[in-house]
Amino acid sequence: MKIAAVIFDVFGTVISIEDRRNPHLQLLRLGRQQGRWPRPGDVQMIMTHELGWQELARYVDIRVSHEQLQHLAEELEAELSSLQVYSDAAPAIALLQSAGVKVGLCSNLASGYGQAVRALLPSLDAYAFSYEVGAMKPDPLIYYTACCEMRVAPKEQLWGGRVVMIGDSIRCDRDEARAAGLAGFHLSRAGRGEFSNLIEFARAVLEG
Repeated sequence: MKIAAVIFDVFGTVISIEDRRNPHLQLLRLGRQQGRWPRPGDVQMIMTHELGWQELARYVDIRVSHEQLQHLAEELEAELSSLQVYSDAAPAIALLQSAGVKVGLCSNLASGYGQAVRALLPSLDAYAFSYEVGAMKPDPLIYYTACCEMRVAPKEQLWGGRVVMIGDSIRCDRDEARAAGLAGFHLSRAGRGEFSNLIEFARAVLEG
């Protein structure tokens, strides 16, 4: 069956964070120190809004000083500076693109990460990031947004081919992607998924 497009998850799949600082969790910890305990909707709000640190702190009702805001910004910058493309990601993407397969990214990202990801992996056909879409995986909307940007349909054979997704989350990148109509696969670099590296995956896609 013809493959029209491939969608990759970002962190843990095509890009690694070598110096993880978790600045958004640091913000929530500041809230705990003020008696503002984490709420069920905190992660959803952080991941689906494009906000600067001061706006974000106001949204989640956490008081932050100028120094604390500066520290959070520096922690995020440290993470962004440590981003590395996995050694198998660029060759896998090149294999797919050289065969005429469209390639996109679909990921749950907080505001601030998207620009760095685009800079590391430019010239792709779609970038569906939760803070821009306003929806997180496994909401079908984020998968459909990636498909729409690539002008393909998640249901097979509607617009000329199947859409395949791969990532390191069994739930979001395999099971719920399949529920949304994509062919989802689990990447485990430890060998516990359908694929353990992306070049192997890309070759399997091209072989049909």
